[in-house]
Amino acid sequence: MNGHWFGGIAFIMLICATALADAPPGWLNVKDFGASGSEYSTTASTVKGSKQITVKDVGDFKAGQGVMLSKCTPRITKQQLWGPRGVVVMGRRLDGKAEIRGYDGSQGDWVVLVLDVAKGSATFRWSEDLARTWHPTVPITGDWQPIRDGIEVRFNKFEWEKGYTVVFAGRGQLVTVIEKIEGNTITLRHVPTRTVKDAELRHCDDAALQAAINQAVKEKRNLFVPIGRYRLSRGLRVAKPEGLTIEGENAVHTILDISEGNGACVTMVRGTEITLRNFTMVGHSGFDRRDQCGHIPMKGSSYFWGFGAKNCNATTISGTERVLIENCHGRRMASECFVSGCRSRSALKKPNTTYTKTTTYLRCSAIDCGRNAFNDVTSGPENTSVLYCRIVDVGGCAWEGASRFVKFVGNYVRNAGTVAMGNLGTYNRDETFPELGAGQHIIANNVFESNVPYGRCAIRSAVGSTQVIIANNLFVNFGSSAVETSGRSDPTHYASANTTITGNIFDMTEIGEKSVPRTAINVSASDTTISDNQVYVRGAADPRVTAIMIKEPAVNVTVHDNLIRNCGTGIITGRAASRVGEVMDTVTFAPSFTFVPLDWRRARQCQGWRLVWLAGGRPSGVSVLDAVVGAAKPETVQFKLKEPRQMKPGDLFDTIPPSANWLIHNNTITGCLRPVALNRYGSRTSIFRGNIVNRGGTQGVAEAVVVGGEYRLIDNHISGFDEKDAAAFVLRASHPGLSPRMVFQGNIVQRCSNAVKAEEKRLWEEAIKEGNQFINCETIHE
Repeated sequence: MNGHWFGGIAFIMLICATALADAPPGWLNVKDFGASGSEYSTTASTVKGSKQITVKDVGDFKAGQGVMLSKCTPRITKQQLWGPRGVVVMGRRLDGKAEIRGYDGSQGDWVVLVLDVAKGSATFRWSEDLARTWHPTVPITGDWQPIRDGIEVRFNKFEWEKGYTVVFAGRGQLVTVIEKIEGNTITLRHVPTRTVKDAELRHCDDAALQAAINQAVKEKRNLFVPIGRYRLSRGLRVAKPEGLTIEGENAVHTILDISEGNGACVTMVRGTEITLRNFTMVGHSGFDRRDQCGHIPMKGSSYFWGFGAKNCNATTISGTERVLIENCHGRRMASECFVSGCRSRSALKKPNTTYTKTTTYLRCSAIDCGRNAFNDVTSGPENTSVLYCRIVDVGGCAWEGASRFVKFVGNYVRNAGTVAMGNLGTYNRDETFPELGAGQHIIANNVFESNVPYGRCAIRSAVGSTQVIIANNLFVNFGSSAVETSGRSDPTHYASANTTITGNIFDMTEIGEKSVPRTAINVSASDTTISDNQVYVRGAADPRVTAIMIKEPAVNVTVHDNLIRNCGTGIITGRAASRVGEVMDTVTFAPSFTFVPLDWRRARQCQGWRLVWLAGGRPSGVSVLDAVVGAAKPETVQFKLKEPRQMKPGDLFDTIPPSANWLIHNNTITGCLRPVALNRYGSRTSIFRGNIVNRGGTQGVAEAVVVGGEYRLIDNHISGFDEKDAAAFVLRASHPGLSPRMVFQGNIVQRCSNAVKAEEKRLWEEAIKEGNQFINCETIHE
């Protein structure tokens, strides 16, 4: 009886399993369009000019199925021109400016050659491993020149001296269809052009999958993809979906494999709505090839990206209004694993309605990829949400977003590049930017572990991002810098601003072999609030860790209620220098870059700001600004001085606002080797108030609070700096032409060897002092 019972259960389970493999009622099934989903492959021999091939074992191949056959059809598949140098432009058609011949498949089944012509030269070098190694530079002759093993190239007449990079790609793979099978002989639809004894025959499902997608869109029916490995020679395109769902049976075992192809596994183009769910997507270039996928320095093109030469990615969104990508997982993708880009809502004279209004990536992952995990490349997409995703071993950015109203929430990131907000240049923003802005982000509730292999910090707001919240993130054993907001702008880029950094916990403990210099929070952008964060190192203080860095000339910066422990440096202020670009006359110049906060709605601004000119990194003179004009566009910004000065391109200068509006209050700094350093300039509204600064158990701390500019120190409690020669306040002189007055009011200095040390006696004598208490200090003023 028990045997019959168990047998019945087994039968029911078998029926259920079979049912699960079928499409839901009303859905289309890709199997009905000839998709195999088979991993099977076999060895084949081909004869040039014959459609018949002989295979070692027919396996599960069937007539009518798509296949890919290696080595047997050599041809040139890519001819690109990158450059000229100094111009931001992706690779485009070569159009005969250079030629190649001699590729016959014997040199490899997939060969990518990069030819690099240095600016100002008539020579080139070449690489066959995407710039890991280079063959020697040789003159351009204008005739056929040997590369290797019979491959030759010829540079035709063109402006090569402006600096260009050329890409050729050769493939031996034949993509075709099985017409007939007789024993071990398979007849193909297309003819191999090379005799090969050891070609590999594999299934190729892109044509069948594309046919299924087209039919699903046409009939407005959803599409089911059973478990299987679906090999692609090219990407799939979903054009104008209207409420379509494409769903894999199982995200682990339903695989789109583009490791032998180029392009996106799935590209969505326009339309109103699509859901893509339950897939793993596999490419050809993992984390170990990150140097070949990202920006590669060339002597020719200054804007060369390796993934442009050999590309693959998981999904691309191009203007589809509503997109949900759920439980989809990218592996070994060469370019942005999940990417979107489109025109913005008003990129044309009349309102544009065909733009991406909302995208959600839910429970997805990008692991072992050569380039970015997620990316919105233009300002057009809106409301992109990356939710509860996993990003590990990614050679580019974890997220890069020029788009609007982004939420990056609940994700896990390890050994991946920066969450980069902004990056808005002339190529990816439009005329709506001054009014609507871009780069608005909420980065919250994420976990960042270990280090950052690309981008220098885990989170960065830069180049045009505004209205940014970075909140409640955890940084675990973090061996790289964590958060940066940049106020830099230049003739093609706006600065970032309006940032809140709050509630984060930064564990900056290095558990690896080597600790490197790193900063938890680094701010040079104006209008920033830094509050309620914890920054610490477990164990002894790490001299290479800085908790909070604030750089002038940022204005309107508030730092409060942060807890800082066992760092090399607690809170430090610094400067971000600007550089002269073009000089118009003795009072007018355009900056090549600047950190001055500019409001593009104001015709004239920054009146009365001081410029401190730098020579060898040290102050060499002071000028006063009459105004900054032309801020409506980055390329028209000009600085006008009140008095003439001899200037030249490349001159560096600091800028000092009359009122910086810095309020650093109610923070606790303990156990740091260099607790507080208020360096350089300051202003009459630069205030350090109500902070607790304590030595804790850290030894060798000589200076509690260094003051080197115009700061007001009010109601602070400084204690425990009682080692020999240690001091609570250390006063240092600023530039002699600035003559700042320091203010000390209501501070309590307790158990310190020296209450005050002054580099120059006058600094303490000229300071405004009122109501300070010095308790159990050996010396009040040295």
